[in-house]
Amino acid sequence: MENSLLVHKHLIVRAEAIKPPMEEKVLEEWFKGFIESIHMKVLMGPYVKYHNVPGNRGITGAAIIETSHIVMHVWDECHPALMQFDVYSCGEFDPKKICAKISEDFDVRKIEYKYLNRETGLIDL
Repeated sequence: MENSLLVHKHLIVRAEAIKPPMEEKVLEEWFKGFIESIHMKVLMGPYVKYHNVPGNRGITGAAIIETSHIVMHVWDECHPALMQFDVYSCGEFDPKKICAKISEDFDVRKIEYKYLNRETGLIDL
């Protein structure tokens, strides 16, 4: 099945944050606002859970959006906290705006990302 309106873009972000989201309700509300800010629509979630196991302590959030998914993992035992963030969508979005929002909202000191076109392979954009 081919649909010329669909795109397949995947943003993978690694960030080091001074003020990461660590409370379930805070991350859940952030996800809702974030998804709205990139003009996507929530289909399910967001689902958020804090995991308190030494060596792997942190929070994970995930949402199913109309065009695919958004996921965030944060490990808070290190300082700055390590954030891994993933946006996969069959709709268009601006990776620089997403990285700027993450940086602003969570006081990020270092951020790196890969932006992939997955329509016919895994092509760096």
